[in-house]
Amino acid sequence: MLPILNSDQIKKIDFHTIFNEPISSIALMERAATCCYEKMKKQINNKFVKIHFFCGLGNNGGDGLVIARKCIEEGRDIVVYKLSWGQSQSNDFTFNEKKLIDLNVPIKIIESVSDFPIIKNDDVIIDAIWGIGLSRPIENFVGDFIARINQSKAMILSIDIPSGLPAVPNFKIDKSKIVQADCTYTFELPKLSFLLPQTGNYVGDFTIVPIGLDSDFIKKQKTDYYYIEKNYIKHILNKRMKFSHKGSYGHALIIAGSLGKIGAAVLSARGCLKSGVGLLTVQVPGCGYDILQESVPESMVIKDDGENYIESIVDIDKYSSIGIGPGIDQNKQTELLLLSMLDNYDKSVVIDADAINIISKNKHLINKIPEHSILTPHPGEFKRLVGDYGQDMDRLANLRHFSIKNNLYVILKGAHTAIGCPDGKIIFNSTGNPGMATAGSGDVLTGIITAFLSQGYSPEDASVLGVYFHGLSGDIAQEKVGEVSLNASDIVKYIPDAFKLF
Repeated sequence: MLPILNSDQIKKIDFHTIFNEPISSIALMERAATCCYEKMKKQINNKFVKIHFFCGLGNNGGDGLVIARKCIEEGRDIVVYKLSWGQSQSNDFTFNEKKLIDLNVPIKIIESVSDFPIIKNDDVIIDAIWGIGLSRPIENFVGDFIARINQSKAMILSIDIPSGLPAVPNFKIDKSKIVQADCTYTFELPKLSFLLPQTGNYVGDFTIVPIGLDSDFIKKQKTDYYYIEKNYIKHILNKRMKFSHKGSYGHALIIAGSLGKIGAAVLSARGCLKSGVGLLTVQVPGCGYDILQESVPESMVIKDDGENYIESIVDIDKYSSIGIGPGIDQNKQTELLLLSMLDNYDKSVVIDADAINIISKNKHLINKIPEHSILTPHPGEFKRLVGDYGQDMDRLANLRHFSIKNNLYVILKGAHTAIGCPDGKIIFNSTGNPGMATAGSGDVLTGIITAFLSQGYSPEDASVLGVYFHGLSGDIAQEKVGEVSLNASDIVKYIPDAFKLF
């Protein structure tokens, strides 16, 4: 997994790389900006579009100047602007400014909002005003200048981070003074602000650009935040053995469904079966028995004594893993069933939806949840579980505290789903898209995670694999059907395609 670091740590890594590779700061800037341009030019596929470079006087502006020079070398139409508000230029900025001057590239000075140029709708803006070193809101004319940038209809590409956005949201942001990027090309590692609801929208789509920083030194940095990458998934994903059989991959039990919500049981069961479980049993109320038998023939079905709601505890000891909650409702008999299960099952359990809501109404049940179980709340369910909170950093603090205190994994669903771990880590997912904000998506996730637990993965690995493949399946579905039309059944449909990529 990639560590998510603060700006001081990133600067420290830069300096370490400079002195130990060794490489000059100028050469490192050249390398970083060149790598960035190679990614960026795929986005700017029209070589005849006009590109406006807005550069501050620090090293972020220096990166912009290098990219501008690369554009000149490829015959692109560019205009370079230097935003000056009284601060001194960095040495690397000055060096690259001279290189452009030597190429007879004019650099226009911007000293007020009135200097804002005419920008056409089909132009491109490169934002290189302010990098990760920002420690307070922008207070000078640059803030108003950024507002003018955002008003344009041009495509906006930010280098490393949108100007005005802190790498870690540790001060109150002024929304009007942050560049609203369409795409961000960030160096080496993602920034925490990219992954949070209140700040992530400024980033647009982001691409991580490896620039050759010292990887061993990066691993030595201390952090509580991590980002899932494909290589890590390859590392923890087990291959199926030639002489294995269905018993080798566990027997899962999913407890789901109620009158009018049997679809939740169907989706969860299908997600589980498509994710490698050996055997699956689904416990549903009587009204769902025929539906499950017909729609999920690969599963075994327990017809509960309750006709409309699940009421009965079954022999749970024989199951490798249990997933409970999708569509079960919150009536009193179901509450008693959940209590009985928590009292009698000592392995990790996947707890979702109405099961979480029952626990939220009966907080004493938290202490009965088997250690290292996995809870999968959406933001509303999470607030009911831990109480209200304000800023994103408060949300992360609550996630971390609840996971540590109760020795549980908590998967807080949403864009860049965050996994709170008992050891204090918070792991962010790298897959998924807005089309997955649809009914039943969480039911599928419950089935997928239950399948991984059943196969013997640790709760942490099951959580990581579950959210990654759930999101990846959704990404493949989005390519096929688009975001608006994407539904939970599409996610299930493309789970096999996701696994085929490994």
